[in-house]
Amino acid sequence: MSNPKIAKENIARLNTAIHYIQENLAGKLSLKTIADKAYFSQYHFHRLFSVVVGETVHNFIIRKRIEKAASFLLHQKEKTITEIAEQVGFSDLSSFSRAFKKFYGISPNKFKEESTEKYSKICKNESKNGQIEITFEQYICNIDNALNWLTMKIKPEIKKTQRLDLAYIAHKGKMEAIGSIYNKLVKWATPKGLINDQTRMVTIYHDSPKITDPNNLRMSACIVLNDPIELDEEVNLRVLSPKRCIVSRLEITPFEFQQAWESSFVWMTENGYKKGENDPFEIYYNNAAEHPENKFIVDLCIPIL
Repeated sequence: MSNPKIAKENIARLNTAIHYIQENLAGKLSLKTIADKAYFSQYHFHRLFSVVVGETVHNFIIRKRIEKAASFLLHQKEKTITEIAEQVGFSDLSSFSRAFKKFYGISPNKFKEESTEKYSKICKNESKNGQIEITFEQYICNIDNALNWLTMKIKPEIKKTQRLDLAYIAHKGKMEAIGSIYNKLVKWATPKGLINDQTRMVTIYHDSPKITDPNNLRMSACIVLNDPIELDEEVNLRVLSPKRCIVSRLEITPFEFQQAWESSFVWMTENGYKKGENDPFEIYYNNAAEHPENKFIVDLCIPIL
């Protein structure tokens, strides 16, 4: 269950961030600035926000901007569409129109022409003063859902990981494209006799997919080496030194990885730990294609202070 003291502190800090967003919709809202206002690291803030609020920071900002624009269109009809776009933080009219139509299904002009009654329930999640606040009940419910998902599968452990000597190929780009990098690694490793029942693969995440543009994500696709080996230009060597980590041993499908990571970070926060400077990583103990349910047996490792 969630720690009430930690919960209250996090609720206050998240509400500070939400209030800052709502008061500054017309300006540039960077993730770093918002996280700093709430005294969170960017990495941790984005994950906690998504779990508790139920949407990413970016999507929340877009939604609040569009809802504010809709309120202007309904109640301040003297404003032009261009003026409204600027007042809710869009740099140009075309991007505002696209975002608005995606949200409401019609153009801003059409929305302005419709009757007020048709859209009288917009912003239904806001309080009477127009502000959103996370309640204790909402926080506890969402946090406990994440914790329950994890603890039904495994109890995370705090332990020092062993030294891992790795041969790796660097990847920069969308996360789903790392499969092709592993294919290259396996093609390289197979004739060297490195692929067998005891083979362990490792993915190191140098950027957070919650923060970094998908096209700029940096990851390392690695294979654990038991003995020294001669490398070539395509494959490099690195050592993953022993680290104090939260380790969650899971048996999960590819579609459960996001939930697994989010729940692991929630567990970290609720148990009073702080993420260290080192990058999180996964250690795979099997080939999911050979598992009867196509599941990975994997350790999710979060280095902590």
